[in-house]
Order: sequence, then structure tokens, then C-alpha cells
Amino acid sequence: MTETTDSISFKRLKMQCRRGMLELDVLLEPFLADVYLTLEEEDKQRFVNLLTCEDQDLFPWFMQSSVPEDPDHMRIVNIILSRVQPENYRA
Repeated sequence: MTETTDSISFKRLKMQCRRGMLELDVLLEPFLADVYLTLEEEDKQRFVNLLTCEDQDLFPWFMQSSVPEDPDHMRIVNIILSRVQPENYRA
């Protein structure tokens, strides 16, 4: 069965993207809404697994002050960062 934004599993992921830190919410929720359904199945599973991590682990990964040891976490973090940090972005 094809996953959609109306499927129960997608709605569960949406709830899991609501973290205890606003900084993570603004990364994860738009990624889920805009990109998740277009991912390959392996990357979808990586995203699901990433959501099991603690906020205190996720925050430095996304702020790029540390990197995940798990290569699967590293891959999905990089995918998310590439979607929210366009090459033409200038601070």
C-alpha cells in the first residue's frame, strides 16, 4: 500500500517530528511534509529511525557541531540538511 499524507503511519511520523526543541521542529516537520514521501524506502526507514534519537543528540548533528557515528543517521541528516540549506543561501 502506498503511503500518503492521510495514512496513519504518516500522521504518526508527523507527531514524532514535533520535538521538545523548536529548532528541530522547523527542520523535521517541513522535511516530512515536503520531502519524505519522495524518498527511497531505505531513506524513509532511516528517517523513521532518526526520530527515535534524543533531541540532545539530534540538535548538534543539525547544527553541524558534531556528526552521528551511525552511517545511516549521517546519511539522513545530510539529506535533511541539503534540503534546508540551499547552495545559494547566504547568512
